[in-house]
This record gives sequence, structure tokens and C-alpha cells, in this order.
Amino acid sequence: MYQIKDKVFLVTGGAAGIGAGVTQAFLEQGAKHVAALDLNETSGKKLESELAAKYGQNKITFYKCDVTTKNLEDCIDAVYKKLGYIDCVVNCAGILNDGPSMMVRAIEVNVTALIRSSMKALELMRKDHGGKGGTIVNISSIAGIFPCTSLPIYCATKSAVLQFSNCLGSEPHYPRTGVRVITMCFGCTDTALLNSNNYRAIDKETDDEEAITNLVKKLPMQKPESAVKGIIEAYKRGASASTWLVSADRAAEDITENVKKGYQIMSQGVFDKNTA
Repeated sequence: MYQIKDKVFLVTGGAAGIGAGVTQAFLEQGAKHVAALDLNETSGKKLESELAAKYGQNKITFYKCDVTTKNLEDCIDAVYKKLGYIDCVVNCAGILNDGPSMMVRAIEVNVTALIRSSMKALELMRKDHGGKGGTIVNISSIAGIFPCTSLPIYCATKSAVLQFSNCLGSEPHYPRTGVRVITMCFGCTDTALLNSNNYRAIDKETDDEEAITNLVKKLPMQKPESAVKGIIEAYKRGASASTWLVSADRAAEDITENVKKGYQIMSQGVFDKNTA
């Protein structure tokens, strides 16, 4: 069981939605300090002010950060320099937008920035390089474990997160580095990400956006608080390279074995030699 009390956390996308919720939840459970990184300065400063008034001025710092630039590494370095260490990085920043004008940025935020943040955290935390170990929590999605044909780019990014995180958290990496990596797959969660005014399909001339809206209506919608509780539960109990599902306001479920079975099925024949 991992403890939150007296730990230092860094949360990307930390000013709104699930990110803001988990920032507050860490403080509620006694975190030493939480650094919230987000591009939205208005929301970030407001959150910082509210949480500082409730938990103490030295408990929360907001950093304006564009995760698609070097600003990301600079902010992580600033937190490390200020506190002396980081115990956990939670990568919550994400975009659901397959539109032609946004697809590159969606990949940059959902995949590239998440990998850069994870690798920077690994560099600072790893025991074999003088660190004290730690945890990385990466946000995938149910879109990473089932096909949603109307959102091929979003599904691709979340599948990439799942593979990257599970590989980074497995042997030989975890035993050597002491850095645990956990993946969260959230079902539809009532945040701005699923606002129909925000998401776009790859082709305006089709009914893909309507299909996305209809799919969202069919899938069970959960409260952001359920996703936040899921992150807390996975942080406390999750093994490295574990995958957790939080959907329909149910308690967090460790689905690691399901994911492993899925890959076992898909990889059948890969290592078979031609005996003909």
C-alpha cells in the first residue's frame, strides 16, 4: 500500500476536470505539495488560490505550461529544484479532437507530451541514477481498449499510452529504476473533454460527429469524482505495469490480466517459426 501523506505530486492538466480533482484529492489526503501544470492560467490561478486558502500557501503551486513545448521539462525541473524531489507524476493533460486542424496537436498532447513527461520523471526519480524511486500515472481511456471507429486518432493515441506505460513499467525497467508506472482507462466522464462543442471528427462531410455524440449517449457517463477516486485507489494499490478501469461510477478495477490476455491473443503466431 503506497501512502499519499507527505508525498510530492505533479499533475499535468491539473487546473480543470479530473486533473483539478486529483490535485485536491492529494491535498485532502495529506500530500506535502502538489504542482498543477496547465495552459489555462485563469483556471490554474483560481484553483491555486482556493486550495492554498484551504490547505496552506506552501501546499499548492500552479505552473502555466504548454506541454507540447520545452516548457514542460522546464516546469518539471522547477518543481524538482523547489522541493528537492518528486514522488509521483500524473499525466492528465489530454485532447479529444480528431479534426484536421487539431489532429497533430492531439497527438502532441496525448502521446508525445505524455512520453516526454514520463521520461523526464523517470530521469529524476530512478534509483539506479541516484533518485529515490517513484510513480508515474498515465491516463489512457476505454478508447484504448475497444475500437471507436469515429475517433481513429484519439483511439490511436490512447492505445499508444497503454502500450508505452505497460512496457515502461515492466521488467527490466521497473526492477532497475524503482519507478512504478500505472495506466488508467476511464469510461465516459462528465468533463469538458466530452462537450460536443469541443470534439471534432476527421471528416466534416460524414456523420462521424453525430456518431460520436450517439456513442457518448449510449455509454454510461460517470462523475469526475469517480475517476479521481480511481486514481487514488490505483496509486495506493497498483503494481507497476498494471492497468485500471474506472467506468460507470464503479470502483476502480485492476484489468491487467485482461490486457495481458488480449495481447497474448493478438500476438499468436508472432514467434512461430516456419517449419515448412
